[in-house]
Amino acid sequence: MITHEQLREELRETLLSEMDYSQEITDEEMYERIDRLILKGVKDLAVSVAERKRLRNELFSSVRRLDVLQELVDDPSVTEIMVNGTDNIFIEREGRLMRASTTFSSREKLEDVIQQIVAACNRVVNESSPIVDARLSNGSRVNIVLHPIALNGPIITIRRFPEHPITMDRLISFGSVTPYLAEYLGVLVRAGYNIFISGGTGSGKTTFLNALSDSIPKDERVITIEDNAELQILHVPNIVRMEARNANVEGCREISIRDLIKSSLRMRPDRIIVGEVRGSEAIDMVQAMNTGHDGSMSTGHANSARDMLARLETMILMGMDLPLPAIRGQLASGIDIIVHLGRLRDRTRKLLSVSEITGDVDPVTGRIGMRTLFAFTETGTDADGRVLGTFEKKEDLSNVGKLQAAGLRLPA
Repeated sequence: MITHEQLREELRETLLSEMDYSQEITDEEMYERIDRLILKGVKDLAVSVAERKRLRNELFSSVRRLDVLQELVDDPSVTEIMVNGTDNIFIEREGRLMRASTTFSSREKLEDVIQQIVAACNRVVNESSPIVDARLSNGSRVNIVLHPIALNGPIITIRRFPEHPITMDRLISFGSVTPYLAEYLGVLVRAGYNIFISGGTGSGKTTFLNALSDSIPKDERVITIEDNAELQILHVPNIVRMEARNANVEGCREISIRDLIKSSLRMRPDRIIVGEVRGSEAIDMVQAMNTGHDGSMSTGHANSARDMLARLETMILMGMDLPLPAIRGQLASGIDIIVHLGRLRDRTRKLLSVSEITGDVDPVTGRIGMRTLFAFTETGTDADGRVLGTFEKKEDLSNVGKLQAAGLRLPA
C-alpha cells in the first residue's frame, strides 16, 4: 500500500520532469497540470476526494510556494516558525513553543525553499554569504543561516505578523495596557515627545511602536527606517519607507541604518521612526532627536529603562569615539520618554513601566536623570496561572513644555 507521502513525491517528480522551464506558467495553468496529473496518477488507487484535494494543495505549494511551511505560514494562530534542519520544525502558537508534525523530505527540498524565499526579495544566500534577512510576500520577517555557519543544517526563522496591524484598542483588550495609559501615551506622541521603546526578545516592541504610531498627526511627513520593513503606518499619506540592504557577492554594497538615517535628514522629515537600533546607528538616531525632529521614535533590546540608556551609551561608542559626558548629555536632551515592555511568565506581553528622562546628568555619578511615571505591579495569579497586577501612577510628568507648545493636555 503506497503512503500519502510516497504518492506525493512520485507525483511531484513527474510534475517537475514534465515542466518546460523556458515558458512562463501562471498559477491557474499550474493547477490544471496538477489536476490532470492527479487524475492520471491515482486512477487505479483508492484515493478519497479529501486526499486528492490535499495532494493538489501540497503539490502546488512544493512547486510555487514554501512546500511544507506554507500551511504554517497561512495559519493565523502561528506567530513564529523555526526550522532547524530538515526534521526539526518548531512553531510558536499562543505564546507557547511546540514541535510541528511536518518535516522536509530532503535537504535539497529545504534548500530549494530557501532560494525561493531570497530570490523573491532580490537577495542572495550561499556558502560564501551564509546569513541573510528576507521578507515573505505577506510581510513576515525571515532570517536564514546556512552551512558552514549552521552546523545542524539550514536554519530558517520566520516571524509571522498579523495580516491587520494590532491597534492600541486590541492591546487594551489583551490587557497589555490600560485605556488611560494608551490615551496618555497618545497625547505624548501628538505633542512630539521623543519616545524610545525597550524590552526583551518577543516582548512586542515593534507591535507597540506600530500601535503608538497611530497617534501621529496625519498631516506630517514621516520617514520609517528598518532592517526589514515591518511597520504598517497606514493613516499618514506623506510617508517614506526605507529598508537597509546587506552587501552581497555580486558587488552590491551595504546600505546600513546609519546611511538611511543620514539620508533621511535631507528629506525634510517631521518625524523619523527607526524600527530598532542595535549598533552604531544609535548616535545618528539620538542626534536626529536633538536636531528638531520632535516626535521621533525607536526601539531597542534591554532588560529595563535604565539598562536601555546604558546600552545606548555602548552603541554610540561603537559608532563614534566621544567622551561619556558628551554622550550622556546627548541622550538626556534627545530622549524624553522610555516605555519598557516585558513578557511575563504566563507568556503575556505587558507594558511594565513608563519613564521620563529629566534632561539632567548627575555630575558625580554620571547617571542620567530618570523618573518613573507609571509601573506595573504584580498582585498574584489567577486559577489558570495568569499573572494579575495593576498599573500604578508614580509621579507626574515634569517636562510639559512640548505639551504646552502643542496646546494639548494629559488626560485627567
